[in-house]
Amino acid sequence: MVTVNEKEKVFHLNNGRISYLFYVMESGQLGHLYFGKALNPEGNYLHMVEKAHRPMSVCIREGDLYTSYEHLRQEYPCYGTSDYRYPALEIQGSDGSRICKPEYQGYEVIKGKKPLEGLPATYVEREEEAETLEIYLKDALRGLEVVLSYTIFRDVDGIARSARFANRGQEGFFINRVMSMSVDLPDADFQSVQLSGSWSRERYVKVRDLDPGITAVSSMRGNSSHQHNPFLALKRKNATEQSGQVYGFSLVYSGNFLAQAEVDNYQVLRVMLGINPFGFQWKLEPGESFVAPEAVMVYSEEGLNGMSRQFHRLYRNRLARGYWRDKERPVLINNWEATQFAYVEDDLVTFATKAKECGVELFVLDDGWFGARNNDKCGLGDWKANRDKLPGGIEGLSAKIEALGMKFGLWFEPEMVNKDSDFFRSHPDYIIETPGRSASHGRNQFVLDFTRKEVVDAIYGQMHDLLSNAKISYIKWDMNRSISECYSTAYPADRQGEIFHRYILGVYDLHERLIREFPELLIESCSSGGGRFDAGMLYYAPQGWVSDDSDAIERAKIQYGTSLVYPLSCMGAHVSACPNEQVGRTTPIITRGNVAFTGAFGYELDLNKLSEAEIGMVKEQIQFYKENRSLIAKGDFYRLLSPFEGNFAAWEIADEKGSRALVTVTRILSEINGPFRRLPLRGLRRDQKYHVESRYLSYDAYGDELMQFGMMMEDKSCGQVIDGSGGCQDFLSILYEVTSI
Repeated sequence: MVTVNEKEKVFHLNNGRISYLFYVMESGQLGHLYFGKALNPEGNYLHMVEKAHRPMSVCIREGDLYTSYEHLRQEYPCYGTSDYRYPALEIQGSDGSRICKPEYQGYEVIKGKKPLEGLPATYVEREEEAETLEIYLKDALRGLEVVLSYTIFRDVDGIARSARFANRGQEGFFINRVMSMSVDLPDADFQSVQLSGSWSRERYVKVRDLDPGITAVSSMRGNSSHQHNPFLALKRKNATEQSGQVYGFSLVYSGNFLAQAEVDNYQVLRVMLGINPFGFQWKLEPGESFVAPEAVMVYSEEGLNGMSRQFHRLYRNRLARGYWRDKERPVLINNWEATQFAYVEDDLVTFATKAKECGVELFVLDDGWFGARNNDKCGLGDWKANRDKLPGGIEGLSAKIEALGMKFGLWFEPEMVNKDSDFFRSHPDYIIETPGRSASHGRNQFVLDFTRKEVVDAIYGQMHDLLSNAKISYIKWDMNRSISECYSTAYPADRQGEIFHRYILGVYDLHERLIREFPELLIESCSSGGGRFDAGMLYYAPQGWVSDDSDAIERAKIQYGTSLVYPLSCMGAHVSACPNEQVGRTTPIITRGNVAFTGAFGYELDLNKLSEAEIGMVKEQIQFYKENRSLIAKGDFYRLLSPFEGNFAAWEIADEKGSRALVTVTRILSEINGPFRRLPLRGLRRDQKYHVESRYLSYDAYGDELMQFGMMMEDKSCGQVIDGSGGCQDFLSILYEVTSI
């Protein structure tokens, strides 16, 4: 999959469907040639280099008016030396100079893929699944060694990129800016697609035209954030969900990030993804090294849906890992929305008993079980059971839950502390704060300094004791505030630019230690919902709480946007009580279930408070999910109608053989005397006959009809309902089963 033209020094990554080409310039730096649909690996492609004498350009060699880095497409650009666009790398030496010029030294082709030390990354299980090209560069003046890594996958139309840096010189220097990937595309006739929002409305789809200048999303909060996701897509203006050219860029990282598209004065488009340079500076002493996080680039000619399916396939199978990667996820129930802090052990057992009767498999005890925790002002950091609430401790409660025939799960917020806690009183210096300045709080809590091993060790010790002595099968790992006043007393002044990144490395380390010690533990990542829902966390936690907003109509948007990058198997999606806690909306329990089926399914309510009819519906939902959860987790996902563009949200999950599909259609507001509608499906076999079934609709049709003419939609708003069947209401969702016969 990697070919090298030794004479022309052109590198070609090709898996038969996509190609990625770059070359070594005469100056020794790397230039970019092509990224897109596969090209002939035998071709010669240096003629793709576009050179011309540009007025007012600055050129790198005297007498040569054609070679200016300002106008050449580059592969991993550095600051200075005639390029005035934003660089991928900026180094600052002891003399204050920021000029850097890593020159080509050689390459190596490796079967398979190497892991990244201390960082999450995609992987392969067999060497034949991928090939990796490593390019070696060196800045002789600084003694900087750079290794650029490119992995092309056999079964995914994507390339994973990362970069390593080592100081082989005699003096230390600073890395001020380090992107995980950069690519210069030859034109800027694209729209950017980003996932942006805020708490309880995370990952809304935002589309905008690219114009000269910068289009960027980023985080400076210490976590990937509710506001923006570490992802950027570029689509041709005529591209749709199902057709057209799309590039996708995703960062496998959970901290501060920058995703940037820069259009220059000649309509060349530079795309970069990596650690946010704001607040970042890494000191590299002689003999030390630094590894940048991994970035994944995907190319699709089948629209945004084609891009998403590539990300889903890779992230579901070769980023998520361990015991739970391929296993069916248990149906869970969480007590938070039912009880919040006000509960005792008998209440919880009663709560769980009813859940077991309905078919729930995992009971999760949320916040309030530890220390003096009766509100959010105290207790964080004291990870020992509150014996007033739980006389038998977590050991006793978990044993009772297991005796019911269910698994037991527990909420933690390991990275935070309340000042009103024994842990803080013993270690007041363990929080992140700037000397001489007051520390801001969020939700009455402060951030522990996870850059320090002794802090991580202290939290690990408490968690290890609980997990060793109680029957805990699942952890909900929460993180309810971002970092402010970023400073660590454990590091000198010239290393304070490292704190944001070192903090995330500490978070990863704690996850890794727990996974090694308790390999069958299921971890669900949470950060006030979706504040750290990113590819980096998926490496440690195979599912994440998508958003604190559990309202079905809002979730239709949030889960629709999330699916641009992330597979359904990693989306925690639950049915909650109505009126909804976040928006006050009342939606039918059928709608809540249909939307929540698009993920790892569960409940956030007290089943003892439901009517008999509702309990019957809950039992039906759980049974349906159990019968179909393998298809939901592993099937191909197709977005059919966008809730951001109209009154309907629709999506489809089809198995890879095209023998079965589930189609969910959610109408947001009711209509009167509306039009008949048909919904073209995807992923079916054209010559296969299917049976289509929903609550009030049943018929047979061939795959070509269902994909071309479309599936008939059951919609009681098409005309006047006179047969008493009802069904004409707001927030109505209908699930269709499409099965080959």
